[in-house]
Amino acid sequence: MLAALGQAAFVWDLASDSMVWTDHAEAVFQDIPTATLARGAEFAKLIEPAREIRSDALLSTPVAAGHGSVPYRIEYGVRASTTAPVCWIEECGSWFPGADGRPTRVEGIVRVNNERHAHDEQLLKLSRHDPLTGELNRTHLMASLAETIEEAARFRSSFAFMLISIDHLARINDAFGFDVADEVICEVARRIRARLRAGDQLGRFSGNKFGLVLKNCTADDMNVAADRFLAGIRNDIVPTKSGPVSVTASIGAVGAPRHARSADEAVNRAHETLDSAKSRRSGSFSMWRPNVERDAQRRVNIRVTDEIVTALNERRIVMAYEPVVDAVSHQPAFHECLVRMQQPDGQFLLAPDIVPVAEKLGLIRLVDHRVLELVVAELAASPSVQLSLNISPDTTMDPDWWASIESMMVAHPGVAERLIVEITETVAIQDLNEVRGFVTRLKNFGARIAIDDFGAGYTSFRNLRNLGVDIVKIDGAFVQNMARSADDRAFVQTLIDLARRLGIKTVAEWVQDQESADLLRDWGCDYIQGRLIGLASQDRPWDLAATESATAAG
Repeated sequence: MLAALGQAAFVWDLASDSMVWTDHAEAVFQDIPTATLARGAEFAKLIEPAREIRSDALLSTPVAAGHGSVPYRIEYGVRASTTAPVCWIEECGSWFPGADGRPTRVEGIVRVNNERHAHDEQLLKLSRHDPLTGELNRTHLMASLAETIEEAARFRSSFAFMLISIDHLARINDAFGFDVADEVICEVARRIRARLRAGDQLGRFSGNKFGLVLKNCTADDMNVAADRFLAGIRNDIVPTKSGPVSVTASIGAVGAPRHARSADEAVNRAHETLDSAKSRRSGSFSMWRPNVERDAQRRVNIRVTDEIVTALNERRIVMAYEPVVDAVSHQPAFHECLVRMQQPDGQFLLAPDIVPVAEKLGLIRLVDHRVLELVVAELAASPSVQLSLNISPDTTMDPDWWASIESMMVAHPGVAERLIVEITETVAIQDLNEVRGFVTRLKNFGARIAIDDFGAGYTSFRNLRNLGVDIVKIDGAFVQNMARSADDRAFVQTLIDLARRLGIKTVAEWVQDQESADLLRDWGCDYIQGRLIGLASQDRPWDLAATESATAAG
């Protein structure tokens, strides 16, 4: 029965160290001499990973009261020589104690367990390695990075952490499919692996990024290594089943532990330099270096972020109103609402101090929601007023913002017709189809749409006509120097003429002097705003006008 199951039984007398096996033991222990199996000590010499595993199992198992034998179970590998393959064995049995309670005899059964061990090894490998590339997965890459930082700090050595990002992998996905992109990822991993030294670690950090831990690596070494990796990836095309693909990569790196005292800090700074390299050009390398101005700006960002959140919670986000007047009569046409944030000391932060930080840190949606509430409330309270508000690029596709404006328009009939929503030209050119849908939905409410800072981007008048915008606000950078610049005068006059032909109203921003105002009027500009007309004020001009009228009437 044992032979049929591929098993063998034995009796091991510990006093004499002799082992007696069933006749077919050699079938289980192939290539192992029978004499080696005769004694426990000789058999132990073949065991991996630890020779003592059998004796330790016997000694570590306590004797249960009232029992004449003690069961045990162990697994180990055996091989006749270092060049022979390991045969994995599962052994189970019982040992019998003597008068002193120590083992004197063992009876057990062994069987080959290579398949189960291979399965366990595969599961272990999958838990540690990326299934696509076979390199370390992110979890174990981060563990290796943290361990290397501790080791470098202990021994006062240095190393580098690099993030290598495959450029434009999304384009490959779109052009050839995900299976081809996977081929590219595997080939890039192979090329990086081929250029590593012994002891360096490579892992897949994310979809298109690899992390590298390069031990004993100075700043000069980093430059040399980065050039080697980039050239190795760039110089040869990647053959795929859909044809050859040309690939480049960008690298961001940081030296540790000098500039990174933890794994998270190393990753963040490598990410930062990788973004810097990509923004400069694809296929480049950037190394993290201390920057006093950058660190100071980050401290400001953190402070302003906290202040924005607190101000939102405490309702200290308020509006300032800048007049936009008719270019001929200088009578107010509407007012642009600009965000202000009141600080605890009573001072106010202006939009340029708030909006860029809020956009960078993802708070602009909250700010835009609050501004919408304030503007709609003002329109509802003042039936003769027309107001415009600016929204950020992210807000144009924010479903919560749409839900808010829909509910507000229903709750306040007649408000939409006096509302102008301003979007920047850069938003308009990002995705014309999505922006067209945005414009259409707002116009269905009855609101008007203005393109802000027109001329700073590359939107054509054909696109403006297709979008159906109502107003174009000419970028103030071209308006403020018109009196001194013939180029700016020609540009602004051309924009006004084209807009008039398309039936689109024009607003000139940053009008500084009467000479510019006269030129704009003569060219047919509809509205002007800027220092000449009056800057933004938190006082409601329509309330002041009403007060003056009442005083005059009295």
